[in-house]
Amino acid sequence: MASEITYAEVKFKNESPAPVIKVPAETKKPEHHPQKYPLWLPWLISLLLLLVCFALVVVLLVVPFWHSSEQPRALQQQFSEWKCDSAVPKGTDHGWMCCPEGWRRFQRSCYFLSLDMMNWTESEQNCTGMGSQLVVINSKAEQEFISEQRKQYPGKSGFYIGLFKDKNGQWQWVDNTPYNVTAAFWRKGEPSGGSVENCTVILRIKQTSNNWNDSGCFWNFSRICEAAAVIV
Repeated sequence: MASEITYAEVKFKNESPAPVIKVPAETKKPEHHPQKYPLWLPWLISLLLLLVCFALVVVLLVVPFWHSSEQPRALQQQFSEWKCDSAVPKGTDHGWMCCPEGWRRFQRSCYFLSLDMMNWTESEQNCTGMGSQLVVINSKAEQEFISEQRKQYPGKSGFYIGLFKDKNGQWQWVDNTPYNVTAAFWRKGEPSGGSVENCTVILRIKQTSNNWNDSGCFWNFSRICEAAAVIV
């Protein structure tokens, strides 16, 4: 009798698991992004900021002194010393009115009374060269102020003002302000109407309200210059 062959399935509990080999993850290469701005751009921005700061300094410190559109800039260019006070009209945005040293302020104007003498044409040119003009008198208050200033120079016979006859024989002011006979301050009997008396002087007389006299423009007199006050 043939023997039977018996097969048995054998399992080993302590069998070690198959080794696991860990493969290192692929190293991620850093990405190189192209540069979005040139290297000189930060320097340009810094320069622009510096220019902006400089402009602000100019606006805050320089422009207020030059802001008055009525004031010829030639006046500021001629004088380095100024006298300022706070007597400004209410409601203005600025706090000081300034005139060159040696000039006198009345309301919104500055006045200069000269010591030397010239003819009328030279006097007007001299005032213009300082950024002003021969005085234009618009009111009785201004006339009285000028006359009071004129009294401080008793040795001067007369001061030219900016009133003259044009080629048609009509009185007019140097700044083209219309001549108003009701706001004129002639001496009694003046203007006398002489053919060569085409200019006007303020004479040395006690009366302050009426002291204008027509005169020949070729005579040498002192002069009164006027310019708008600088508001700062």
